[in-house]
Amino acid sequence: MSNRSRVAVLDDWQGVARGAADWSRLEARADVVFFADAFADEDDAVARLADFDIVLSMRERTKLPASLINRLPKLRMLGMTGARNLSLDTAACTARGIPVCNTQGGGYSDSATAELALGLLIAAARGLAVGDERIRAGGFQMGVPVGIGLAGKTMGIVGLGRLGSYMATYCKALRMNVIAWSQNLTPEKAEAAGARYVPKDELMTTADAISIHMVLSDRSRGLIGAGDIARMKPGAILINTSRGPIIDETALLNAVHAGKIIAALDVYDHEPLPPDHPLRSAPNTVLTPHLGYCIKETWDTFYPQMVENALAFLDGKPVRVTNPAVLQTER
Repeated sequence: MSNRSRVAVLDDWQGVARGAADWSRLEARADVVFFADAFADEDDAVARLADFDIVLSMRERTKLPASLINRLPKLRMLGMTGARNLSLDTAACTARGIPVCNTQGGGYSDSATAELALGLLIAAARGLAVGDERIRAGGFQMGVPVGIGLAGKTMGIVGLGRLGSYMATYCKALRMNVIAWSQNLTPEKAEAAGARYVPKDELMTTADAISIHMVLSDRSRGLIGAGDIARMKPGAILINTSRGPIIDETALLNAVHAGKIIAALDVYDHEPLPPDHPLRSAPNTVLTPHLGYCIKETWDTFYPQMVENALAFLDGKPVRVTNPAVLQTER
C-alpha cells in the first residue's frame, strides 16, 4: 500500500485551481485530487474525503463543522483560504491536533467584492441583464426596463468597514449622496468614510439603493427583515455581496414578485443555489454566482499559498497556522 499523502482541493467551482499555481512539487509527494462540485451533504463529504489526510478548502463553500471533521479519521492538516472561515470549527481541529493553515491577501484584490457591488448597482439601475438577453434574442430596446440615473440619488450602506468604505468612495464618484448605518457605526467614523450616519429606519426609508457589507454572525443573521424591506422606497435597489442569510429571503422574494424593489444578489442562503430555487425565475432581480472575491488576482494569491501550506506541513514545519496551540503538542 502506498504511503503517499492524499490532498483534496475542495470546491473548485470555476475550474481555476490547477492553472492558478504550480502543483508539481506537491504532486511529486502526494496524490492531489481537485473537487469541482459541491458535496451533496455531510455524508457525501465524509464518503469522498475519508481517505485524505490533507484537505484544502475554499473559503466557506464546504461547511466544516466538528461533526464532519471528527468523521475524517485520516485528516492531519486543514487549509483554508482567507483570514477566517466562520463555517470551520477550528476548535474541533485543535482538539485533534490538526493545524489549520490560512492564506493571506495582498495588493488590490481586497476591493474585488466592493467592485462587484458597484457593478450590480449599475446593472440593476440600468436593466443591463435584460438588455443583454433581449439583444441576444434578436430584439433591441423593447422590453428593457427604463433605467434610473444614479447621480443625485441616495446610497445606503449597511456596514461601513473596509468593503463598505470602498463602496462609499465609488458611489461618491457617481455623485450619489451616501448614508450609512451599522450597530457599531458612529457619526465620526461615517464621516471619515465619506458618508453620513443615519439610524437604520431612516436608511431603509430614504435610500434609493442599499448595499450590504456585513460579516455574517448571530447579530447580523436576518438583519434586513420583512419590516425593513417593507420600508424601502418603491423601485429601490437592494444589493447583497456579503452573505445570503443577512436578508430575510422570503420577504425579499415577496418584494421582487410584487415589483416593490429590485434585488441585485451575489450571495444566497444555500450555495450553490439549488436548480429549482425560486430566485432563479424571480422578476426584478440581477443574480451572480458568488463572484465577489473570484478574480484572477485572488486565485494567484490563494492557490500558491495553499501549495506552500501543504508542503510546509509535509516538511513538519507548518506555516500560517491559525491555531498555534497544536504546534505545542506532538503529532
